[in-house]
Amino acid sequence: MVAACANRRTRLLAQLPPGAVAVLHTAPEVARNGDSHYPYRYDSAFYYLTGFTEPESALVLVAARGDKPARSILFCRAKNPDREIWDGLRHGPQAARAAFGFDEAYQIEELDSSLVRLRDHAPSGIDLLPLLAEMRLVKDDVEQATMQRAATISALAHVRAMQHARAGLHEYEIEAELLYEFRRHGAQGQAYPPIVAAGANACVLHYSANNALARDGDLVLIDAGCELDGYASDITRTWPVNGRFTAPQRQLYQLVLAAQGAALDAVVPGRPYARIHAAALDVLAQGMLDLGLLDQNTCGSAADVIADKRHLQFYMHGTGHWLGLDVHDVGAYRHTGNAQAADQPQPSRALQAGMVLTVEPGIYVRPAPGVPEQYWNTGIRIEDDVLVTATGHTILSAAAPKSVADIEKLMQ
Repeated sequence: MVAACANRRTRLLAQLPPGAVAVLHTAPEVARNGDSHYPYRYDSAFYYLTGFTEPESALVLVAARGDKPARSILFCRAKNPDREIWDGLRHGPQAARAAFGFDEAYQIEELDSSLVRLRDHAPSGIDLLPLLAEMRLVKDDVEQATMQRAATISALAHVRAMQHARAGLHEYEIEAELLYEFRRHGAQGQAYPPIVAAGANACVLHYSANNALARDGDLVLIDAGCELDGYASDITRTWPVNGRFTAPQRQLYQLVLAAQGAALDAVVPGRPYARIHAAALDVLAQGMLDLGLLDQNTCGSAADVIADKRHLQFYMHGTGHWLGLDVHDVGAYRHTGNAQAADQPQPSRALQAGMVLTVEPGIYVRPAPGVPEQYWNTGIRIEDDVLVTATGHTILSAAAPKSVADIEKLMQ
């Protein structure tokens, strides 16, 4: 990790103008109430370049100029034996410099005076975030290995939830199985608040209450992933709490699974990112017509459904997003800087090896006139974490079963 962070700093410094000074901060701890604090989470960009997890720290990067070499300087909290008795180890500047490979390190209180000296000779107006976003978009070997481990842990948690679920449990009881498995395998916590949605709750995209009963005949949609060493996983599985899909549930589920299969086929280096969503949408739109969710006499063909945006009644989100240090990770989805007419969107960027993204089609059927009643109050989403490789892709979350046969076999 130390070598990987040092390499990232070198790559970033090489992109800065001669003598430029860049500063990245990580936040202080925040009080929750009384003398209790929220669990601390470092800034993602800061951690990407440092691997340093202590609060109240800053990284200063000074680009090379003439015969003056580039420098990376850490500012952090001083050693404090009294506070360490209560809160644990503080590296302090000297130990941090040696352990994390910085050229220099000082106490955080010296940051302002140091910047005054540096800024007199530095160009201004540098926007660091786009450069970092492009770097973070393509994961190196260390990141890929961490994300594979995070996805595997999360997949095991989804398996545990399926195995321990039964009708009559509350959603939070099923959620507890997830959190247990995350921590049991060494993940530091959850990458985002889990969604555990039974029955009609699965039709609420960002459902968060997790307090309803899962009743016999309900599907349970779980969208949950752990965070491991700063990196997120993000998996969704949907399954019947009693272990058996009904015929209407199976029809909708197979449609979403087929849409995900088509989307995954589009995850190939050189293909445009937008093709992933388009591939899923083609399958879903046709399925909406075939199952009678949409009236073909009124809506026409699948292409007409998409053109008229009629699919939005049942599928209203995109088919994925970048994944990394943030669940919705940084990085542009379209090329920037190309000459385009003001009313024309920039073209979708091409996929390349090392990118990690989610692929997550879904369908959400709420009661409505003209919609077959057997599908009402059914929400289904299937989401995997996917690494783009040189020849295609690898599904990092493959350990979580998703075929009807595999789910029913596991739950029996």
